[in-house]
Amino acid sequence: MSVPNEPTFRQSVDLMFNRAVALMDLPPGLEQKIRVCNATYTVRFGVRLRGQIQTFTGYRSVHSEHMEPVKGGIRYAISVNQDEVEALAALMTYKCALVEAPFGGSKGGLCINPREYEPHELELITRRFAYELAKRDLINPSQNVPAPDMGTGEREMAWIADQYARMNTTDINARACVTGKPLNAGGISGRVEATGRGVQYALQEFFRYEEDKKKAGLEGKLDGKRIIVQGLGNVGYHAAKFLSEEDGAIITGVIEHDGGLFNESGLDVDAVRTWIVNHGGVKGYPNATFVTEGAKLLEQECDVLIPAALEGVINLTNADRVKAPLIIEAANGPITAGADEILRKKGCVIIPDMYANAGGVTVSYFEWVKNLSHIRFGRMQRRQEEARHQLVIDELERLDRYLGDAWSMTPEFKTKYLRGADELELVRSGLDDTMRIAYQSMREVWHARDDIEDLRTAAYLVSINKVAASYQAKGL
Repeated sequence: MSVPNEPTFRQSVDLMFNRAVALMDLPPGLEQKIRVCNATYTVRFGVRLRGQIQTFTGYRSVHSEHMEPVKGGIRYAISVNQDEVEALAALMTYKCALVEAPFGGSKGGLCINPREYEPHELELITRRFAYELAKRDLINPSQNVPAPDMGTGEREMAWIADQYARMNTTDINARACVTGKPLNAGGISGRVEATGRGVQYALQEFFRYEEDKKKAGLEGKLDGKRIIVQGLGNVGYHAAKFLSEEDGAIITGVIEHDGGLFNESGLDVDAVRTWIVNHGGVKGYPNATFVTEGAKLLEQECDVLIPAALEGVINLTNADRVKAPLIIEAANGPITAGADEILRKKGCVIIPDMYANAGGVTVSYFEWVKNLSHIRFGRMQRRQEEARHQLVIDELERLDRYLGDAWSMTPEFKTKYLRGADELELVRSGLDDTMRIAYQSMREVWHARDDIEDLRTAAYLVSINKVAASYQAKGL
């Protein structure tokens, strides 16, 4: 999304990077080494479709190889360009460092509108794109590991994994060449929900700190907080669903490409999602007020605003009218550098994208580890865990018989305690732990120095320090 008189997405990332490094004392030259994108590959390839050859343009950018493999999604969109891909690759570097995923940053994209093609045509295009990247080691379990992004999902990742395996028939770790795969193709439980679940865990952690809530002018728990979500795709849907069902938040607004929905008493997230799937948009949904210009809902009063779709939706044209005291960036780059400054001066607290949407790469890391270890999480220890819990239950039941009516276990306790953790529970536990520790590392910097006014600068400081330490350990 381009706005006159504003920097591009890539320039915004650089501006925010510059703001952070100005507060640091990096050795000469290291700042530049961390900032620059190491390499961007442009591939153009032909695929015979509908009786003629169509040529497609794709990109794979490698921002930093301070750790390998490098990691980052592949998006399918007409808007894909080198500038955007390099900016997203840079964000991946900082994001992975912040949440301690042992990857460098990368990103890929294909200039295509996937809605214009049949599934079998998309498969041909995806497989050829994967071939072009894999033969240059831009898809490789130990060098470059893609994942889903806007316009792609489990299906495309399964095609890419299969294409890589066909080209590398003796690579025992071939499945680890890409993450975000379906469960039956080497995926992991909880990957589809991961980014939205991470947004929920990020908000839960923010609301644990009175000092942080006070900065945003908020109090209490998430229960009853009014939330507006921009974009009810995979990330926005799961974040809204979990926050409303598990934390008691009220989803008062949803913004989609064809307009917005508003209901002060709350929207049924699943019902709205089903309507969008069946009708291609929110227009006509019966249980809410339809807003033709959906972007106006970004300016509606609420407690938490979640931009979960496109870059630059909050910019110089509307930032001064945004009323939300707390914004959590579920999308990449939804707030431009200019808007960020306006919002900060107004006292708005922004939970930055490099942290807020890191749930996807965190669970991708778990999937990569699962593929390399060739065993699902929980397989070795689950029943042993249940057996140990059974010893405790047996002893409590003996006590129960001895004490009679004076004391007894609740049935719910016995059922819950006896059940060992499965893969999904372990993945959620690992993600929750990751989001908590990463937030704590940011807020520690945020509150420690008077010259750090916001969480974004704190996040950049934490990340850049970690990247710098990696480069210095390599001898740079």
